[in-house]
Amino acid sequence: MMNVQLNHTIVWCRDKQKSSAFLTEILDLPAATPFGPMLVVKLGNNVSLDFYNNDGKISSQHYAFLIPESDFDQVFGRIVAKGLQYWADPGRQRPGEIYKLNGGRGVYFVDPDGHLLEIMTQPYEDSAN
Repeated sequence: MMNVQLNHTIVWCRDKQKSSAFLTEILDLPAATPFGPMLVVKLGNNVSLDFYNNDGKISSQHYAFLIPESDFDQVFGRIVAKGLQYWADPGRQRPGEIYKLNGGRGVYFVDPDGHLLEIMTQPYEDSAN
C-alpha cells in the first residue's frame, strides 16, 4: 500500500488573522506564520491548516483535533471562558455537554467562520476495537 499523508488543507475564512488567532488561542499553539496569501497554523503531526481569506460564501467544514487527555480541561476551559456554545454531538442536539467515548472525552464548537471544530482525546477508530 502507498504511504499517503495529509500535508495541509486550506481553511476558507473572512479574516485570516482573526480565524487563525482564534484557533491558536483555543489550542495553545504557536502563532500562525505567513506563506504567500495565507496564514499557516502548524499542528503537532506535521499537518498545517492554511487560513485563506475568501469574500464569497464559506461552506462550513469540520476539523477534529486529537489532544492529550491531560490537556482537555485546559482547552475546554478556554472554550468556556470565551463564552462559546458547545455540543456533545456534530448535529448540535446536545448543547452544553461533552461526550465520552472509549475512555476519552470530546466536544464540538464553532469558529468565527462557522466551521465546526472538535477536540477529542481518543480517536474514533479506537472505539471500534
